[in-house]
Amino acid sequence: MRFRAKIVDLACLNHFSRIINTIAKLAKTCILRLTVCKLYFILSDKVANGGSSMWCELSQGNFFDEFQMEGVAVEHNEIYLEFVPENLWRALKTAQSAKAVKIKLTNKHCPCLRVAVELPSLSSSSRIVTHDIPVGVIPRRMWNDFREPSVPDFDVSIYLPVLKTMKSVVERMKNLSNLIVIEANLGGEMNLKIETDLVSVTTHFKDLGNPPWASEDGCESSAQGRDLQSMAEACIDIKKLQQLLAGQQVNPTKALCNIVHKRIVHFILLHEEVSLQYFIPAIA
Repeated sequence: MRFRAKIVDLACLNHFSRIINTIAKLAKTCILRLTVCKLYFILSDKVANGGSSMWCELSQGNFFDEFQMEGVAVEHNEIYLEFVPENLWRALKTAQSAKAVKIKLTNKHCPCLRVAVELPSLSSSSRIVTHDIPVGVIPRRMWNDFREPSVPDFDVSIYLPVLKTMKSVVERMKNLSNLIVIEANLGGEMNLKIETDLVSVTTHFKDLGNPPWASEDGCESSAQGRDLQSMAEACIDIKKLQQLLAGQQVNPTKALCNIVHKRIVHFILLHEEVSLQYFIPAIA
């Protein structure tokens, strides 16, 4: 099992660092799945137990100048590692003006991701700062626990408003309640609502547009045939929504949300080379 990679391009490095920062805000620990073409960052708190889950994938070719890996076996050419994303982000933060960053899986005293940051120096020799980030190697028998979450049959799918606007609304509401209701319809309308014994606040968004969803295999979601005005809603933990919005270092080109009425809210944020899915279960 081997892995080594190198980033030389500063723009790619800073972009990668922003993605790791976003992930660090959503997950204290997560799984890094390495394949020949892609990296996946996976958080799978069991949604059934009220935990949120995340699936973020990026193509390594868009970030790394060199990328070599050998998985646990020829027929299973993948590596699954558990780590603390905050540690990786801190290591990358020291690399903002680096000439190159190398990441390598090592195993001296325990398995680690070694991040070697080559900093520019005035003399001919370069300065290298290394960070060892402890990782846990996930055995093959447990890989199935970290498969891509299946997208539930949603009632409404809608594009999100400008995330900055949504974030400032949610931050103000967070001071009033721990819960927020997201409701939307197929007429491009979405409301964010909080209701307590003392106060009831609703923010309305209009003309957001609805994605033209009909899945590839031709089977349609339960959204088909719905009344355009009827709202699907879910009451969720406002902190989890705020974490998602506050963590957005990567400005997505598309952001949308699918609602399964009173069950789950599924967010999808797409950037050219990154896709992030985040599932927040409803609170009854």
